[in-house]
Amino acid sequence: MSNPQADDGTLKGTQRAAILLMTLGEEKASEILKLMEPEEVQSVGSAMTSLKNISQTNISQVLDGFVTQVGKESALSLGTDSFLRNTLVSALGRDKANSVLSQVHMDAESHGLESLKWMDPKAIHHVIQNEHPQIIAIVLTHLMRDKAGAVLDLLPDSVQTDVMVRVASLDSVHPAALEELDTILQQRFEKEPEVSISKIGGIKVAAEILNTVSSATEGRVFEALNEYNDDMSEQIQESMFVFENLLALDDRGMQLLLREIPQDKLVKALKGTSIEIRNKIFDNVSATAAELMRDDLDAMGPIRLREVEDLQKEIMAVAQRLAEEGQIALGNKDDEFV
Repeated sequence: MSNPQADDGTLKGTQRAAILLMTLGEEKASEILKLMEPEEVQSVGSAMTSLKNISQTNISQVLDGFVTQVGKESALSLGTDSFLRNTLVSALGRDKANSVLSQVHMDAESHGLESLKWMDPKAIHHVIQNEHPQIIAIVLTHLMRDKAGAVLDLLPDSVQTDVMVRVASLDSVHPAALEELDTILQQRFEKEPEVSISKIGGIKVAAEILNTVSSATEGRVFEALNEYNDDMSEQIQESMFVFENLLALDDRGMQLLLREIPQDKLVKALKGTSIEIRNKIFDNVSATAAELMRDDLDAMGPIRLREVEDLQKEIMAVAQRLAEEGQIALGNKDDEFV
């Protein structure tokens, strides 16, 4: 049976995009997804989960110029779950894909939380400001990270740390807890509550949220976190400043950083990194130095992953020190430069 929403000819834009991607195949679709913003990937992913069997009429409307090839089939039966997972893994990597998939499935099954995602941070804050910190933490984990950070900035100082401790400590939420949350949101949005267990929260999510907040908020949270739980604070900070963050450095900042890193350590730290991060570094050293580093990398044998990670952490510690001194800018904080 065709999707009722598809049969009435009122396909949404995201549904049209989902059908087009599905007909292109996983490899080509993944290339397109790489060019999309996280919010767009999540929206299209949600549309994919809502589409099962699409009528030939709808396919023709969406594909237009490709109607001849598609017309060989009477209908397009879509294996949405496997297609979505494989395509997202190909486009984003397994960790990011799992995060998006978790969010996508929650979108399809939790109307109250979905409603919050379309709201302005100030409006979200107005809705949840008087809720228990645990409720606020769950809400933040289901928002896009930059929006969650904006909401966190609006919370009272005394609540911010409590909420982030709970975000970092979250592993999964029982259906009963999500049902309670949806019931609360239902009173505001008049949505029909549906629940599902979902993997959320953790150190990584806390780090991603704190990467988007103001420097003042970050400083207050970590000051209190250090007193509450040193280990948690250290883990969050390590997750906030990962080696790939160096891509955000401008050329001047990268050059300042590289002056403080011995070349032998830098070469080893580049083992197994992306082409983007390597090129970023090679572009900020002399042509001779870049050629030597490339040769060293090509000739280098296997290195223990732990050794590479330790060297990367060492470099990031230097980068963090330079950032704290105001010499370079890491991440997307609201600091102003003149």
